[in-house]
Parts: sequence; structure tokens; C-alpha cells
Amino acid sequence: MAIDNPFYSPEAQGPYELHSIGRFELEDGGVIPDLQLAVATYGELNEDKSNAILIPTWFSGTHQTWEQVYIGPGRALDPEKYFIIVVNQIGNGLSTSPHNTDDESIAMSKFPKVRIGDDVRAQEQLLRERFGIERLALVVGGSMGAQQTWEWAVRFPEKVLRAAPIAGTAQNTPHDFLFAKTLLDAITSDPGFNAGEYSSPADVAEGLGRHADIWAVMGLSTDFWKTEFWRGVPPVTEGQSWDTFEEFQEQFLRALFRMMDPNALLAMGWKWQRGDVARNAGGDLKEALGRVTAKTFVMPIDSDMFFPPRDSQAEQQLTPGSELRVLHSIAGHFALFGFEESYLAEVDQHLSELLAADVET
Repeated sequence: MAIDNPFYSPEAQGPYELHSIGRFELEDGGVIPDLQLAVATYGELNEDKSNAILIPTWFSGTHQTWEQVYIGPGRALDPEKYFIIVVNQIGNGLSTSPHNTDDESIAMSKFPKVRIGDDVRAQEQLLRERFGIERLALVVGGSMGAQQTWEWAVRFPEKVLRAAPIAGTAQNTPHDFLFAKTLLDAITSDPGFNAGEYSSPADVAEGLGRHADIWAVMGLSTDFWKTEFWRGVPPVTEGQSWDTFEEFQEQFLRALFRMMDPNALLAMGWKWQRGDVARNAGGDLKEALGRVTAKTFVMPIDSDMFFPPRDSQAEQQLTPGSELRVLHSIAGHFALFGFEESYLAEVDQHLSELLAADVET
């Protein structure tokens, strides 16, 4: 029986449509009998279908942040020029996920293991079958969306003209694997988690709170806290306010993550830990990245402790014709939420330049 969670409703996340791509076999051997992808689109597809931009979502995120923060007239991601498709990743709470399926064979703790490659294969099938799109002007995503962007560029090089992975790597590092493990352990260590068979996210409130606390330490930079930048961050829900950093931690971070589904976070986290384009080349990262033909801007965030620029730079140097474009922010990995106009201006500048670049079609 599916768990109704208002956090994942259209009222909370903005409009989207569910598209079925049918029975979907997963790389690790599992099956989703009827995979439903939650999709939001902006703009119109032109006649020759040359203006399509794909955006995959990040850990815990949905299409909403992209709509509110990155997409708009006059921006690089301009819906008056481009047809922008945001596909919510498998297991994120909107697309088929552990808590929202009525199929008992995959519900809750029985949800199968999903990999980054599964998301990308599903997205490719969706774009081809639903929209008739065979080639993308750009794939851009942040964090886990960047992992999917890399996977697209390696797995389907002929379909990706330009790529912009923001704050995410092509091959997850052992250090980042351990970061994510700690995040996931915070959830599963809560007795209310009940081996994944809880009746409500409220049963796992303590675990979700500890999960949020780790994000407070690692997802945000020391300068974010030291300069009291948090004072200017908009509240999660109307009427919230905070006067101390502890209140911000409780009312923004803990409040946000406690709205989410624990099993959805676990499904995404397992996938994040194992993101690795080298799986497409027998474990050889250099060979895998050597397949990329897209014009690629690799865009790490300077203060990011999850995906630091040095990790992105090492991969960029293995990617033909790519460029390193470091983004600057006080907010660490959470810069992705667009707290700073200066950060957003940099993103728009780089994406505008990338979209204007001549590529072989």
C-alpha cells in the first residue's frame, strides 16, 4: 500500500506528468514492472527537434528547484528558446519509488537496486518514444544530476552535443562513498525505520534529523556558518524564522529532510555511492571518458566538500575537448539551491557560452 506523502504532491513540487515506459529491467538484475517517470517540461520543441535540453535531478531533489532557480526567460535555460525536459530520477519520490508504488513486489524494503545507468537508459527511452528526440542540445545536471550527465555523455555520445556536469563526478570517490554511507546509516539506525517497513516518515523522524545534521556539517561550508549567511536564506515553509545557527539547522535543514521519504533517500543514496561511468568500459575510466564527443564544461563548486574541484579537474583532464569552469560560492554543495545571485550569474554565463558553442551535428 503506497504511503501518501504531501511533500511529493504537485501542490508542493509544482506540476509534472507521469509517463510510463513499461517493464524496465535494471542493471543489477531487478525489475520495475511498470516504470513511471515524473517529467516537467518548459517551452516548445521545435520542428527539427534540435532545441531539446535534458536536466536530470539530484539527491533528494525534484524538478522544482530547476524551475524556480535556473529556468526562465532571458536566462541561459530559456524556455522561449529551448524545450527543457526535467526528468525526476527513479526513486526520488515522484517517479516510481519505494513508498509510492502499489506493486507489492517492489514496495518499501523490496524496492530493487537502481544505478545511474538505469536512470539514463530510462531517460533515453522516454525521450525517444514519447517526444521523438534522438539528440540533445545540452544535458546539464547538478550533483547526482551531474553523475547522470556524465553517464549520458559516455553511454550515448552520439546523442549529446553539449554536457555540463555541475558539482558531481563521473566516478564516485571512496571518500564520497563514505560520506554517503554515513548519511544513509543515520536513517537506518533509527529503530522506527523498521527495516524499511515504517508506516510514515514520522516514524523515522530522529534518523531523518541526524541525516540532516550531516548535511549541515558537510553540505554547507564553514564560511556559510561563520559569516551568518544563513540569516538570508528563505524559509522552507511560510512563517519560519531563525535567530541562531542552531535554529536554522532545526527549522531549515531538519524540517526539510523530515518531510522526505526515508526509503527514497536510501534508494538514491545507494545509486549515488556507485556512480561510475567506467562500468561502460570494463572499469577503465580513461577509456570511458575518452568516448565523450560532447562539448563539455565541467563545473565544480569551489567550496564543495562532497565533490571538490580537484576531483572534477582530474576527470576533466581525461575528457577530450572539455573545459574546467569552477563556480564560486560561500554555500558549499548547497550552492546548487541558488542562494547567491553571483553564483547564478556564473552558471548562466557558462551555460550561455556552452550553448553558443559550435558543435558537430
